[in-house]
Amino acid sequence: MAKIGGDTRVKRQMAPTFWSIRRKKGRFVLRVKPGAHSKRRAYPLGIILRDVLKIANTMHEAERIVNGGKIKVDGIIRRDVNFGVGLMDIVELASIGQAYRFVPKDSRLLVPVSVKDDEKFKKLLKITSKVAIKGNKVQYGFHDGKTVISDQKMRVGDTCVVQLPESTINEHIEFERGSVVLVTSGENAGGVGKVEDIRDGVFSLPKRALVSFAERSVELPVEIIMTVGSERPLIKVN
Repeated sequence: MAKIGGDTRVKRQMAPTFWSIRRKKGRFVLRVKPGAHSKRRAYPLGIILRDVLKIANTMHEAERIVNGGKIKVDGIIRRDVNFGVGLMDIVELASIGQAYRFVPKDSRLLVPVSVKDDEKFKKLLKITSKVAIKGNKVQYGFHDGKTVISDQKMRVGDTCVVQLPESTINEHIEFERGSVVLVTSGENAGGVGKVEDIRDGVFSLPKRALVSFAERSVELPVEIIMTVGSERPLIKVN
C-alpha cells in the first residue's frame, strides 16, 4: 500500500537557521505541518516545547503534553506536535496559565516573549489581502491565514488588534507616516521605529518605508515591517 501523507520529519541540517536546536544531535527533527505560516518562518509546536521553552525533555514527552490538550495556540487547543507557530502567535501552557508571544528579536525571526493575562487574548494581525464580497462587505486576509468579513474601511498593510480565539477586531491601526512599526525579518528584525516616509514602488524596487530608530534611519520594504501602534506599541512586542 502506498504511503499516505508527507514526511513529518526533516534533516536537522536543512532546518531553518533560526531554530534553537542542536544541529549535530540526531539526524532528523520535526517538520512544520503545512498551514497558515511558511515552513521557513515557523516553529513546530513540539520543537517549541522541547528546545525553545524547555518544558519537555524529549519529543515523546512533548507529544504527551500536546495530546493531553495542555497547549493552546491563539486560544485554541492544539494536539499536533507538527503544528506551525509563527509571527505573533500566542502559545499558552494551559495547566499553569503561562503564555508566550512569538516575535522577532535581536535579528532572529521568532523569540518567545512572556505576556500577562490581559494580553494573551490579544493579537496583532497584518492585513495582507482585501476582497469585495456580496452585501457590500469586504473579506480581509491576515498574515497568519485568518480571515474576517467586515464593513470597516481598511487597507492592505494596516494592522488589526483582534480578540482571541474569536478573531473579532478590537482596534484598527493604519500604516502611515508617524506610525510605530516592528521589523519582522532581516538584520533589523525585532527593531521598533517610526515611519518617516512611505515611497511607492517602481519597476525595479518594491514599495518601501523610511523607518527611524534611535540613532539612524533605514529604508525597508513594507513587506518586512508591521504597524504595532500610533504613538507606541499597543501590546508587548519585545
